[in-house]
Amino acid sequence: MTDPAPRYAHLGPFGGLVAAARAVRPLFGQPPVAAAESRQRAKESLRFSVAGEQPQEIRIGRTWTAEGVRGEEISWSVGFGPRTEGLILRPAEGGARLPGVVALHDHGHFKFFGKEKIADGPDGCPAPLTAFRQTYYGGRAYANRLASAGFVVLAHDAFLWGSRKFPLEIMPDRERALAEAVGATLEQGDAGPEIVRYNGAALLHEHLVSKYCTVLGTSLAAVIAHDDRVALNLLRMRTDVEPARIACVGLSGGGLRAALLRATSDELAACVIVGMMSTYEGLLSECIAPHTWMLFPNGWSEAGDWPDLAASAAPSPLLVQFLLDDELFTVDGMRNADSYLAEVYARAEAPEAYTGEFYPGPHRFDVAMQEAALAWLQSRLSARPL
Repeated sequence: MTDPAPRYAHLGPFGGLVAAARAVRPLFGQPPVAAAESRQRAKESLRFSVAGEQPQEIRIGRTWTAEGVRGEEISWSVGFGPRTEGLILRPAEGGARLPGVVALHDHGHFKFFGKEKIADGPDGCPAPLTAFRQTYYGGRAYANRLASAGFVVLAHDAFLWGSRKFPLEIMPDRERALAEAVGATLEQGDAGPEIVRYNGAALLHEHLVSKYCTVLGTSLAAVIAHDDRVALNLLRMRTDVEPARIACVGLSGGGLRAALLRATSDELAACVIVGMMSTYEGLLSECIAPHTWMLFPNGWSEAGDWPDLAASAAPSPLLVQFLLDDELFTVDGMRNADSYLAEVYARAEAPEAYTGEFYPGPHRFDVAMQEAALAWLQSRLSARPL
């Protein structure tokens, strides 16, 4: 008796599509690929570049000092669309060059704000983000914590978020008409009706932006990774940053951005990915639907699995924090990704450079996890002790 065919809850009677696609060409799930080969494949698959990936027309805004952190507002152009706004945060005392961190905000179906989810500017946390930040970050601006611990931190808005978001009024009529109903499903009532309406429309609008990216020969993942490389280059050019000691860190969509940045840039010394790691196989039954288009770059599944992107810079240090009760992933998908990453690092003769940590509980980057990540970054980048 043969084993029954795998069941895919969201495909229902069309579950055979998976086997049919695999019959056409090999897909993810191949033996671990050498890191250098994955890196070359990633750069080809995610190829998108404007103006040498250098920030243009840099402007400095307000500066302030609070709770041991000195901050400055900064903005720049990536060569298309609205200017990117960011926050530079560093220890209030001392003038020496310090290690840097690009702090990457999440997706969260909350596009009205970007950097403010993880960083406090001169006005503190916007009131509409209080509940969101409490749920996903233990109520803390972790970028400021990084700065107080001895890093120069850049937190900036990604393409589609905050200063880089699409105006509601240019979205198609249908998206605006459905925005309130879709927003009501996001459980963001504390943010206020106008913000919830925007986030509902933006959820629908991501599909349209992804269509544009596809017809233009690229992907949403590639465009966002480009924006993040520009931000990394901005941090590298600062005189108070040691360019050879820069890491990136992010939760969820921020962890996704961290994997993409790690795979497409040669300039990162370390990487922290939180709540965004699984094999593609582990997503197939029920975990495709809740995720952003960023997780599915056009053509990447033919080139490699999702963990290949994170492993592609081996033996450069990598920390991945997994959540065992994360409804966005299966435990098998996370465990298999952890094993895959460990094997790639072992093949690179640097097993100690990869750390996988498993935490109980739901999708989040709480204070305990943040402190563990900060300690790991300190050890890898040799910053001031915590």
